[in-house]
Amino acid sequence: MGTSLGTQPERPIRTTGPAVLAQGLTKRYGDTHALDDFDLTVPRGTVQGLLGPNGAGKTTAVRILSTLLRPDGGRAMVAGHDVTGDPRRVRRHIGLVGQHPAVDEAVTGRRNLTLFGRLFHLDRRRAARRADELLESFGLVEAADRGVKQYSGGMRRRLDLAVSMILAPDVLFLDEPTTGLDPRGRNEVWGAVRSLLAGGTAVLLTTQYLDEADKLADRIAVLDRGRKIADDTPDRLKRDLGGDRIEIVVRDTADLPRLVEVVARVADGGGEPVTDREERRVTAPVGDRVAALTHVARTCQDAGIAIEDIGVRRPTLDEVFLRLTGRRAHEPDPPSTGSTPDRPQAAPVEEAIRP
Repeated sequence: MGTSLGTQPERPIRTTGPAVLAQGLTKRYGDTHALDDFDLTVPRGTVQGLLGPNGAGKTTAVRILSTLLRPDGGRAMVAGHDVTGDPRRVRRHIGLVGQHPAVDEAVTGRRNLTLFGRLFHLDRRRAARRADELLESFGLVEAADRGVKQYSGGMRRRLDLAVSMILAPDVLFLDEPTTGLDPRGRNEVWGAVRSLLAGGTAVLLTTQYLDEADKLADRIAVLDRGRKIADDTPDRLKRDLGGDRIEIVVRDTADLPRLVEVVARVADGGGEPVTDREERRVTAPVGDRVAALTHVARTCQDAGIAIEDIGVRRPTLDEVFLRLTGRRAHEPDPPSTGSTPDRPQAAPVEEAIRP
């Protein structure tokens, strides 16, 4: 896949300032806050991740920022334009890729791109030229004249991304773009997203795949029950949870007490080792990862403690998510007596794509 998006001749004139600026956004459904005093700043040419469990407000935020839903309070600027005061101008500067492919499976990839180009008011020649550029950029040249129904899931999502880039938008909204894809398809989409940044496009990505956010996002905002509870780089979010941890799995559960004594000697700041008897695992925070690993391995060998696995690792985003929200990313929401609709009725297609 190429790393360029062609000559990008159709990009509207850029505005100054952040690509996305949201201040105090709120959205209510009855007594339930889908968004509650939500702030966000996304610089140009960066990927901002939005994480949160189902119903946290991720999709509501995207729909407001992409002009498909009006907020009840607060304000938002996208590409320098007010999403409620000037939605038509905002739409000229954005692209939107939802959770389900929007392309027509009955025609070819090339035909899809030219048709959408015409919908965006390009003349026939410019629509055809832009289709050729995007097919090249997204690695779809060989499949350009095949019916989309013959495409793999990853290829369809790349075609979706290509459609969203017809006007080379300042901001691209990706709402869980790799849901349902296999690992190869997800990698294909990730490569396409990375290629967008060279042209200065800002990407707002909602996802429940934490490895996806970790690999793609420059910053990650975590939402829970409509409120933003964290916003930082992936590395800082993990670092704030704690540093390196040594992790040892023994072959025999009976060796766990002796192993705890060994690990306690290298635990950073005198931290208490944590024992998981079911997994036969002991973990503890460490400062010098190499020294700790060497000491524990040598001591266990001398003491006759059979080790099945040993390593030093850093916290994952899943652990950050668990600490912040009290549950893991794929756990369902707790039972609620109220409704938390994070998927409002879709706007008409012509409303969504009209420049």
